[in-house]
Amino acid sequence: MDAQRVNLDGFAAPDPSLGLVAMAAPADPAPSLVVNNGRVVEMDGVAEADFDSLDVFIARHGLDLDVAAETMALSDTDFARLLVDPFTPRAEVVRLTAGATPAKLARVLALLRPAELTMAMTKLRARRTPSNQAHVTNRLDDPLLLAADAATAAAFGFREVETTVPVLADAPSNAVACLIGATVAAPGVLIQCSVEEAAELELGMRGLTSYAETVSLYGTEQVFSDGDDTPWSKAFLTSAYASRGMKMRVSSGAGAEVLMAGAEAKSMLYLESRCVALARAIGAQGVQNGGIDGASVAASVPSGLRELMAENVMVMARNLESCSGNDALMSESDMRRTSRTLPIVLAGSDFVFSGFGSIQRYDNMFGPSNFNAEDIDDFLAMQRDWGVDGGLRTVPPGRLLDLRREAAQVCADVYRYLGLADFSHVDLAADAAGSKDLGETDTLAVLGAAQAIRHRGLTVVDIVAALDECGYPEYAERTLAFVRARLAGDYLQTSAIFDEQLSVLSLVTDPNDYAGPGTGYVPAPARQAEIDAIRQVRGVADLRRSQSALAVPGLLRPVGTACAGTSARDVVIGVSPALGADVWRCLSGASVADVLREMLAGLEEEGCVGRVVRFPATVDLGQIGLAAARLSGSGIAIGLQGKGTALIHRRDLAPLANLELYSVAPSVTLELYRLLGANAARHAKGATPDPARNPYSDEAIEARYHTTVIALMELERARVVPGAAPVELSLEGLL
Repeated sequence: MDAQRVNLDGFAAPDPSLGLVAMAAPADPAPSLVVNNGRVVEMDGVAEADFDSLDVFIARHGLDLDVAAETMALSDTDFARLLVDPFTPRAEVVRLTAGATPAKLARVLALLRPAELTMAMTKLRARRTPSNQAHVTNRLDDPLLLAADAATAAAFGFREVETTVPVLADAPSNAVACLIGATVAAPGVLIQCSVEEAAELELGMRGLTSYAETVSLYGTEQVFSDGDDTPWSKAFLTSAYASRGMKMRVSSGAGAEVLMAGAEAKSMLYLESRCVALARAIGAQGVQNGGIDGASVAASVPSGLRELMAENVMVMARNLESCSGNDALMSESDMRRTSRTLPIVLAGSDFVFSGFGSIQRYDNMFGPSNFNAEDIDDFLAMQRDWGVDGGLRTVPPGRLLDLRREAAQVCADVYRYLGLADFSHVDLAADAAGSKDLGETDTLAVLGAAQAIRHRGLTVVDIVAALDECGYPEYAERTLAFVRARLAGDYLQTSAIFDEQLSVLSLVTDPNDYAGPGTGYVPAPARQAEIDAIRQVRGVADLRRSQSALAVPGLLRPVGTACAGTSARDVVIGVSPALGADVWRCLSGASVADVLREMLAGLEEEGCVGRVVRFPATVDLGQIGLAAARLSGSGIAIGLQGKGTALIHRRDLAPLANLELYSVAPSVTLELYRLLGANAARHAKGATPDPARNPYSDEAIEARYHTTVIALMELERARVVPGAAPVELSLEGLL
């Protein structure tokens, strides 16, 4: 047990004095609100004279006093039920939540059980259509690899791509590379370069990026002041982004105050409730929360994952975009990582991940995400398993490689045309899983390119012109159309994304209309087909093609109706209808010919003679084995299906009884088939057999092989001829 990866995680003893408690800490204030002549004079047990800066800002700008009295008069339980009740409209919950103090909303959400949080999220997210965000970074800030990886992310369906840098001065180059790469794969992908606010704002004003989420909020005044910030400075930054045409949201999340020893003995949920109230008050359109950098802190205490999801629901209830904080690796355990993410995938969020690491874990300069490049197949399968939309789609490997090569080439050509750098490792970047595969690169060239972009004042218009001059008019027009769409301003609406037709989907244009079963977002048939069509899907036709490629004509030629043997050393190998006709390889990977050769060799070693007889009338292995035993001169027979399941039968036993059974066909080796032949001969001679034991394996045999078994059995059943007599088969092809 100690060797399991879950024990690499840290688990903290709850300690309210340190803020190490998920919800309902003893020091959390009781909800209260006193309003005198339109002015809040008490909030959550604190008199106006004792308000800190957060209290002041929330009291002045974060509460709808027209509804506050109604909201605060609701019991916590009644309010909680409204969040979950599918027949209470989302708009009514939003209206009431606008009047809730931070303590009130925290207490209400603490009442919701995990399934109820899922129900609440399903109803309360702002945008009807779920979406997803990717992290695209690398340790070398290599532009060609960034472009290839951004194209990969856009092809998989991510509608936001967030990048950052290990070297701050590289930021302009990273932004340009991601912009080019995403544009090659799909129109309308929003780009962020997460760096210091002034630099990030400048990149946005030049049109090289299109959104931001780095304005951080905290739940205590001490932690705010430690960062030289106040709610007013954050409100100013929010306005600076929005007034210059950039979508932005703020970031917060459980554990931040605990990590900075400033939790003031309050619970994580209460402190985050203050942050979300502030986000509403300062005019942000959304919040990235639900852990973020502190996810592992919340996950270390009891009910921590429940608290993280409650944070997202809290944002939705306040009518803000929720970018669900799945971007931090909260556990080294695959099971815990999945338990963190699955409820959000099922409920749907404005952004299921605030950064799915679509790159290798080691290249993620934000730190490994909760899901990373190696988890994309798992995530696509999760969508398919539950029939839900997590924002992603399958991309054929060949298409992906073409896109990566194209993106890297376009990026190299644009950099060369603009006189930024002359990169030639296009094929290397296209084929690379990560920066480790690039070998030695010119990091100074990257820095020089970034400095040139910044000092020459290059904008997205320069990128458009370069794309056109380099012979990529389609990508130039796509980029320009995206700029025009951004300038219209509609993507500053709450929870806005562009679809691939550059239509804005937001709270305004695509509002969540869930109102119970039969309502709300359901993937359209084309989108559902896209979700279902993961690359690993195989059908009977696929199996038939792969099996026919292995066919050996004349291997088991029929020579007439099988007759009963007379020799005491005669042992029949009874085979299923399609074996050696449509089925040529068993589940273990062994060919039908090799399996039969080993069985015959085992019989021969013990002094018996084997015959091969086909039984066209049935696919049932017990019946095949028993019927073969009744034809055998020794009364002993082997039964073999095309998938490789085998047994030893005796003529006087019941059909479902047998002497020895190889039931786990994928694990049966050629050596074991030889032993089965030898044991059948020993039974025929009256000697003592040496029973085979199934090999040790911890592989999920059923999960890997059952779909193939279904297809194999369909091939078998298609060959069944009811009432047909057994057919003797020639052994010449096996010799």
